[in-house]
This record gives sequence, structure tokens and C-alpha cells, in this order.
Amino acid sequence: MAMLWKFMRVAKYSKTALSPKVKVRGIPTHSRHSSSKSVPSDFAANTPCSNTVELLGKAYPQDDYSNVTEKILSKVGKNLHNRKHHPLWLIKEQVKDHFYKQYIGRRGTPLFSVYDGLSPVVTIQQNFDSLLIPQNHASRRKEDNYYLNCDHMLRAHTSAHQWDLIHSGLDAFLAVGDVYRRDTIDNTHYPVFHQMEGVRLFSCHELFSNIKDGEGLQLFEQGHRTAHKQECHTMEAVRLVEFNLKQVLTKLMTHIFGDGLQVRWVDCYFPFTHPSFEMEINFQGEWMEVLGCGVMEQQLVNS
Repeated sequence: MAMLWKFMRVAKYSKTALSPKVKVRGIPTHSRHSSSKSVPSDFAANTPCSNTVELLGKAYPQDDYSNVTEKILSKVGKNLHNRKHHPLWLIKEQVKDHFYKQYIGRRGTPLFSVYDGLSPVVTIQQNFDSLLIPQNHASRRKEDNYYLNCDHMLRAHTSAHQWDLIHSGLDAFLAVGDVYRRDTIDNTHYPVFHQMEGVRLFSCHELFSNIKDGEGLQLFEQGHRTAHKQECHTMEAVRLVEFNLKQVLTKLMTHIFGDGLQVRWVDCYFPFTHPSFEMEINFQGEWMEVLGCGVMEQQLVNS
């Protein structure tokens, strides 16, 4: 079973592959097991001919879907979140340090590995299909995304890497990166921004080991979907995952912003989690959304 969370425009999920586990989706940071290197911005984009876009060393033929602009292409590869002492780098390091110290694995090493160098160019399948986002969902519109062509795009969220990271065998990780959406620029929106995301998968033992008489509790059942759970999850499992998720994220916000923080949780909808929540914090008398999270759809994990 799994949970997921996304921070800075973030979510929590659930899993069972060959071995039954629960998954959580969650938070962004820098990498303990960094898997790729940053690309210098000088080499980020080049358009040698009108019908091809060359980006990060690869050429993408243009078609009717292509709508990425030269201005946006010039931003790809800057990797501000990996530039030492940049404000985004400082936040990433603060989150990473918190997770490394707070969540330790059985061998005394950090439980969460971090990936902050993944390519922002993803397939449509990675960005939408792997996350169970319907074909007619509004988030797929050309007006909202930057498409290189009908097969590739600039990622609209760090969740685009989720399926691949889980498929590689990871059960607790943080992903950080630049993401791209065709937003109108105002004081809270810009076409290029950054996300931090976390995912964790739980086995039955990991979830219930500290629960009194927890030996008889199960992650899964053949039940019915309600507003509070998926049809395949037991209510006991969902309650524990939800509690863990909210506790982890509340601790993170306190670590970043300090004690005395006013926090509230709002029920919401994401195609890839159920139940789903948004966290809001009180800032200067107004409630501000800072992250989204939820219990990952078991279908996504099973796939």
C-alpha cells in the first residue's frame, strides 16, 4: 500500500505488486542515489530546422501538437534547484536533511532516496496515462501544457516519474525538478516552477507492527469504494496510512516554517490518489495551499 505527496505546487499513495505493500506519495529533495546529471543551460535547446526541436541532446520532430516556445525552451536545463545557494536549492536541502535525519531504514541509512536530475522531457504516457488520468481530462489540453510533439512534452508535474521509479524497485523516494505549465503570469503563477514529491510503499508488517494485536490486520479486502477508501483497502490500513501521511507532512511544514503553524486539511480529488487531501497553512490571516497528497490508487501500483 502506498502514499504520495507533492510540495510547492506536492501528494501520498498505495501499492501491491508481487509482494503486498502500501504506497505513499510525497515530497521533493536532493538525491542520495542521484540517477542523472544536470545539463548546462547553454546546451538546453536548439532548433536547427523548422520541423525539429533539439533539446537536451535529442531531436524531436514537430507535428500538430508542437506548441513549446523558444522562450520556454531557453529555461530547460537551468536546474535552479541544483544550483548551490539558490533559494530553491536551499529549500531542497532543508527538506532532504529533514528526511534523512527523521526517517532511517533498517540498516541505519536514510529510508528515502532522492532524485533531482531526471530529464524534464517525458512521454505523454509518463505524464498522464501512467497516472490513470483519463483521455478527456482537462489537464491534457494543449492550452495547459508544452508539447514537443504528440508523443513527448515538458513534464507538467514530477509525478511523471513515479511509475518508473516504483517499477525500478524503490519503495520510498523523493523527486525534485522543474515543471512546465502554460499558466498566465501573476503573483502566484509562472510557466516554469518547481515541485518536490515523495512516495512511500508499506508492507503489512511495516504498517501494523507497532499496533497492539495487529497480527490479524490486513492491507487488502474485497470491499466497496467509499468517500474514505478504495474498494481493495481495509479501513484499518487506510486510517493508518492517512495518519502517517498527515503526520509526516505536518512535521515537515513545522521544520520549514517553525512552531505555532496553523494547519488545516481539505478533502480534494486527484485521479491517482483516493482519498486525497490538500494542506493549507494560515499566512498573514489567509489560508494558503502548500501541498496535495493522498493514498495512491492501487491500480496504479499494480500496473
